[in-house]
Amino acid sequence: MAYILQYFDEVETDVHEAKTWYKEQKEGLEIEFATAIEKTIKHIVDTPQIFAIRYKKVRIAHPKVFPYNIHFYIDESNTTVVITAIVHSKRHPKVAKKRI
Repeated sequence: MAYILQYFDEVETDVHEAKTWYKEQKEGLEIEFATAIEKTIKHIVDTPQIFAIRYKKVRIAHPKVFPYNIHFYIDESNTTVVITAIVHSKRHPKVAKKRI
């Protein structure tokens, strides 16, 4: 089954802030971060059910290299994957949970 991708507006801010931080650390690192996030999102959209429900109906996926959590849920009635947050794994979980 093919899923449609949607995301909360705050997700764009999450990614932008992370890319800005990584660019300040090393030129080009923000591109590696963005690529890792894109690959993980593609994996989520292709096979969302393989990720366990962690709270409420939200599942969490992790890129292989960067310490970030991608919070999402599946809306089966609309065959949609909805990303609610992309946050650093050391941030308090309430940051992402407040968006639901």
